[in-house]
Amino acid sequence: MPSLWHTLPTLLLLPTAISAVTFDCNHVRIDKQSFDLSALGGPKTVHHLQYLQPSISNTTFTLDICSPLKRTKDVPKSDECSSGTRVCGIERIYNEADNSSTIERVISVAGEYATRNGRSMDPEVTRLKGSASHADSDQEGLRVELHGGKWPETRDGSLQKAIIEFRCDKDLTGNEGFEEEDKVLDVNSYGQMARRASDDEDDDGPSLPDLDKGKSLQFNSYKPDTDDIGVLRLTWKTKFACEGVANDPKGDGKKNKSPNSHWGIFTWFIIILFLLVATYIIFGSWLNYNRYGARGWDLLPHGDAIRDVPYVAKEWVGGCIDRVKGGGGGGERGGYSAV
Repeated sequence: MPSLWHTLPTLLLLPTAISAVTFDCNHVRIDKQSFDLSALGGPKTVHHLQYLQPSISNTTFTLDICSPLKRTKDVPKSDECSSGTRVCGIERIYNEADNSSTIERVISVAGEYATRNGRSMDPEVTRLKGSASHADSDQEGLRVELHGGKWPETRDGSLQKAIIEFRCDKDLTGNEGFEEEDKVLDVNSYGQMARRASDDEDDDGPSLPDLDKGKSLQFNSYKPDTDDIGVLRLTWKTKFACEGVANDPKGDGKKNKSPNSHWGIFTWFIIILFLLVATYIIFGSWLNYNRYGARGWDLLPHGDAIRDVPYVAKEWVGGCIDRVKGGGGGGERGGYSAV
């Protein structure tokens, strides 16, 4: 029974923990400005190509700002990021020498891992106009910093984070370039890239295709910072980063909302009600255990009343049915009849 008592602080801290690790893409509030990014929900990918003579490296970064990324069917767990990941990077190496393609790294950049290893996403949001940076002072939009990732997943692994800069562009929704699913490059495609890069290695730099041409979301860089934390930087141009769009009834920021990405008033009511009931049961059970040495059903406060609930419900339903049947005959009268 003491173990139940020990769980009480954890239950009471549940709402705080939820709000601390969750990024609500439907309602981002900063400096008295509201932004609705729900229309950008769903997995989006960008690429980082490098020529590592004689190989080609393609790191595909996939992110979903509204909910954790889902597992891909028939793909081994070792070839995908951990459950709860919001931003994932998968590096694939093509080796022209043996015409092979292998996955070199799987990097969980950001996500919610509190139940697995205690690391949470801890989102940090900055309004560009309110930024201390002089370069951002005349920009409209917001910067979102997401944490929680680590690579490799060992004690000595480096922490990871993603910095996504949402910039206002009234002509773009932010979903441009993602109308069709990204095609997985085959070995022949890598081979052609490697040969072209080899031919251009005496020029200013190897010529590699732009796999993200036309996309509103663009890769900027991925490298360690001064604290040896791996930092992924992305730029996302969208009208939903413009101030006032979230309050505009004509703006379609409410479309394509993720059903699991927001916490409404009703959800919080259910959570608070659950916590109150759990607190009452745990405290009452602890009291009965310590004061009366109760066991089993007797531990629960008002255990007799709880056991009687099915019978009370049955009698109540039976009474309702009898009243309905009794009211069906319009000619019948209650009381005694005359002889």
